[in-house]
Amino acid sequence: MIRTATTLNIPIYTTTQNAARLGPTVSELATLLPEQYKTEIDKTAFSMMVPQLTELITRQASADPSQNKPYRPVSVLMVGIETHVCVTQTALDLLAMGHRVYLLVDGLSSCNAGERGIAIERLRREGCIVTTSESVMFELLGDAGSEHFKKVSGIIKEMKDETKAAVDTFCKL
Repeated sequence: MIRTATTLNIPIYTTTQNAARLGPTVSELATLLPEQYKTEIDKTAFSMMVPQLTELITRQASADPSQNKPYRPVSVLMVGIETHVCVTQTALDLLAMGHRVYLLVDGLSSCNAGERGIAIERLRREGCIVTTSESVMFELLGDAGSEHFKKVSGIIKEMKDETKAAVDTFCKL
């Protein structure tokens, strides 16, 4: 999903939960983040919506901040660990701000699989859109005629075994 977001010029925001005690973003993900998306924020709050990130998303949601144009909700694609804690609290905060939240279930985990499923079901009832990374990639493209179709479909083909394993493991709803 990081490679597709980068291809489509979609901002990527990352946070760590108390990195001094719990460690940094895993290197497998950190190395995929292009320089312009190095916005990692360390936090102790469970929600990602700390002041720095709230400001970034609010700026993105403003049609034209210099013209004081109306606020427009943004679509947020969420992946992460501890679905029942950090992902849940972040998603609820984003929904309360009026944004659309997509939970990419093949990119969500919890230390306890039962907690994950309960959290996803709760968030679905709260208004989150539950989907998979491949589904949302095609939704973002919209058309096979898109200038990015060849590159994104190549990413999907390249990752198909990993995606299948993630879907088979995590998408038992």
